[in-house]
Amino acid sequence: MISHIHLGVSDLGRAIAFHGPILAALGLVPKFRDESWAGWMTPGVPRPLFILGRPFDGAAPDPGNGTMLALLSPDRRTVDRCHALAMAAGGTDEGGPGLRPQYHPHYYGAYFRDPDGNKLCICCHDPAEG
Repeated sequence: MISHIHLGVSDLGRAIAFHGPILAALGLVPKFRDESWAGWMTPGVPRPLFILGRPFDGAAPDPGNGTMLALLSPDRRTVDRCHALAMAAGGTDEGGPGLRPQYHPHYYGAYFRDPDGNKLCICCHDPAEG
């Protein structure tokens, strides 16, 4: 259903330094990079792509009100790790790692904003590991 996600950023190097370790923790690998954008993918799977780049119209990036990108984590430990990586890299906490039973009994997620204000969620839908 989804081909790619593009998050607008004002400083590509800063955005890669912020998002790169989080995407690596989720198992994504770099696919391309040039002076204006960079993309990641799941190894061996061409789509969907996660792309960071300057807005094509040259204007400043503007994260939408109510817009959020949720990335699937393989387990709860990785949710915790990604949130910690985001906080260490200067992200803004929007809700630390934890269960959100209002969504469903096993929903475990963490929420943060990157330096450009893009809101992300890292979540796991599986029961806790035994």
